[in-house]
This record gives sequence, structure tokens and C-alpha cells, in this order.
Amino acid sequence: MRPTVAVASPDRFVPMELGLTTFAETIPSSGERLAVSEGERLRQVVEEAVLAEEVGLDIYAVGEHHRPDFAASAPSVVLATIAGRTSRIRLAPAVTVLSSDDPVRVFQQFATLDQLSSGRAELLVGRGSFIESFPLFGYSLNDYEELFVEKLDLLLQIRDNERVTWSGKFRPPLEDQGVYPRPFQDPLPVWIGVGGTPRSAVRAGIKGLPMAIAIIGGSPDRFRLFTDLHRRGLAEGGFSPDDVPLAVHAHGHIAPTAEQAAEEFYPSYAAAMSRIGRERGWGPMTRDQFDAMRAPEGSLLVGNPEQVAEKISRWGEMLDLSRFMLHVSVGTMEHSHVMRSIELLGTEVASLVNG
Repeated sequence: MRPTVAVASPDRFVPMELGLTTFAETIPSSGERLAVSEGERLRQVVEEAVLAEEVGLDIYAVGEHHRPDFAASAPSVVLATIAGRTSRIRLAPAVTVLSSDDPVRVFQQFATLDQLSSGRAELLVGRGSFIESFPLFGYSLNDYEELFVEKLDLLLQIRDNERVTWSGKFRPPLEDQGVYPRPFQDPLPVWIGVGGTPRSAVRAGIKGLPMAIAIIGGSPDRFRLFTDLHRRGLAEGGFSPDDVPLAVHAHGHIAPTAEQAAEEFYPSYAAAMSRIGRERGWGPMTRDQFDAMRAPEGSLLVGNPEQVAEKISRWGEMLDLSRFMLHVSVGTMEHSHVMRSIELLGTEVASLVNG
């Protein structure tokens, strides 16, 4: 069955899955004081996930960062808390920084989450958008590519085999070693998170792994290259694109009117992107840039439910998506605004996208 957008035929209807991602941001809107304490922000994240399930969304994903302006450095702990408050919604990291982690422990944590949640866990692994975890856990950025390739290989071997014999460059070998617990699902779903590296799309395809693309700037249609490369990789690896889902994660916010959505979203978004931009040599985010990005052809999904639904549907058709994940609080928005955005995504946007 080919994953696609709200495909209707005499014998099937395949809706697009909709969900949310968060990094549990505590980024100040101005100055250096955190907008909210880490504990309060994490409790808000749990409330957001509970509401996401209540309004019918399909997945909630928590990012991993090791910085003072993000509260979630241990997504599996946050997701386990959410698992205890929910019964249906799927749970994932966004992403687990596999390059600087131990694949054995990553697998054990998410197999445990999968058992606790009766089969609702997924793994979304990647190399991360920040570099703090590399020195923190004793890895060199000179090994950036090699680390991910080797650790992904080990993770997949553990997923597919209860007992593992393996050797590599960056961790001690395993000799017929059992890894427990085994997950509730067989196999535990493993996705590859892709930002701007075409080689990652090819790798995901060759290994038959679903891919989640992060669209955080530029024209969304440029990511057709990544979906084409993924499909080519699938064919090369002997897999059918019909059987391997594709997702997008993007920034956005929903409010009853487009003007309200923009006014609520811009201050915290501009603060976050300008703060990160200072570290990376970008200029500050301006209102003109923001307005261009929320235009119909831009990368931000900021508007009323009809506008956001139209954009999601267009991206879904263009990229052949089976899942879309909205990242609402890019900076640290007012929690009530985030909760209303989640409610609108589940109660209005979902029905517009899926009919």
C-alpha cells in the first residue's frame, strides 16, 4: 500500500498522519533569562502531548539537545512520562543524536518505552542540528560521518537480532551478546532524520528505512531531490517505495486568523532564530523575512486552519508524504497559544487535510 495523502479509491482511503514535535524550548524572548523553568516547560510538554491525543493526532515527538535553552536532553524519560498519561498516540524522539550515543542503550531505552506503551514507540535517529553532544560525550567532530554510519549499523543489528556479534571503531565489540528488553513491536520502527544532506536520504533508502525531512527554511520544493534520492536508494536496496513511509517536520503555528497566528508566533520565533543565527553567522530574523517565509510558497506554516491545511496538503502531494509533524513553539510561546494551536491542528486542520 503506497503511503500518500488522503487517497480515495473504491477500496481504500489512506489519511496522512499528523503530529507534533517539540524541543522543550526555554529560549528567552529578550535578554538572557530563561522564558520558563526547565521543570515547568517539561510539564507543559506532557500537557501538550495529552491534548494532542485527545484531539486525535497521531504522533508526538520530543527532540534531544544539550544546551541551556532546551529542557529535553533525555527524550526517553519525557516520552515515558507521556506514555503513562496516554493510550493511543505514538511516541518518538526528534531526533536521537545517535552519533554521540551508545546504540545499545538507545535500543534498550526505546524498547523499554515500547513495552511500557504497548507498542507505541518509534526511533527517529540522526546526527543532530547542534554539536554540543560530541565533546560532552567524548567524541570528535572529525568523525562526524563515520560515527553515524557505524552506530546506525549496530543499532539495526540489535533491532533485528536478539543476540549480536559486532565490532567497530568507536565502541568495544560485542560477542554473541544479548540485548534486552526486546520491544513490544517486531521490529521496533526506526526512521532516519534528514536535514540538508542528500547522502543521508540515499542511506535511508538503501537500508529500507523511512525518512523524516526537516524543512526549516528555503523553498519546500527543493526537497523533491531528497525524496527522489530516497526512492532510488529504496530501489537499489531491493525495497518498494510503496511500503516505506516518508515524513516532514516543519515550523508553524495555527490561530483562528492569519494575523493572530503571525502576531503570536513571530516574537518567540524571531528571538530563537536570531539567537541561533548569532552562533552560526546568520543575520537576525526580520519581520520581512518572516512574512516571506509564511507566504504560500514559503517554509513556515503560520496561519488560520484553512491556510495551514492547504500548505500541508500541497506539500503532501508534492513530496508524497504519509506523515506531517508541526513544530509549534520554535522559541518559547505562551503555553495557551501552543495548546490552542494543537487543538486546531487536531480538530480542524486534520479534517481539511484528510477529508
